[in-house]
Amino acid sequence: MNTKAEKMFAVIKTGGKQYRVVAEDVLRVDRLEAEPGTVVEFAEVLVVGGEQPMLGTPTVAGATVGAEVLDHVRGPKVIAFKKRRRKNSRRKRGHRQEFSLVRITEILTEGRKASQTPPPRPRRQAAPRAEATSTQAPDATI
Repeated sequence: MNTKAEKMFAVIKTGGKQYRVVAEDVLRVDRLEAEPGTVVEFAEVLVVGGEQPMLGTPTVAGATVGAEVLDHVRGPKVIAFKKRRRKNSRRKRGHRQEFSLVRITEILTEGRKASQTPPPRPRRQAAPRAEATSTQAPDATI
C-alpha cells in the first residue's frame, strides 16, 4: 500500500517529446511561439494520473495542461565539423537549439480551459541574517 499522497500528474507531448509534469514544475521545452508572461495550453495530453488515472487512446479527451512561459533561452553551441582527409576539404558549422522555459500552472480535465492569467506566486520569506555578536574573541596582535 502506498502511504504517500498521490499528486495529480500528466504526460504531455510537445515538440516531438513527452514530458511528465506536475503543477509548479519548470520545464525546458522546444521553443514556443508565445511571449514571456503569457499562458499556453498543451492539448496533447497522453496520460492523466493521480487518484483516478486516465489513459488516452492516443490522447485523453477533454484534458489540457496550462503553462506560463517564463523565458526563451538557447542551448549550448554544438559544432558539426566534417573533414575529408587528404582532400583539403573541411566544413565547420555551429548550431544552438532554442528553448522555452515554462512553468506548469494547472492540469485540467473534463473539457475545462486554462485561465489566461498566471496565478500569483507566493513570495518566499527571506532567511534572517546572522548578526555579528560581541562574544567573538578579538583578533590577536603580534
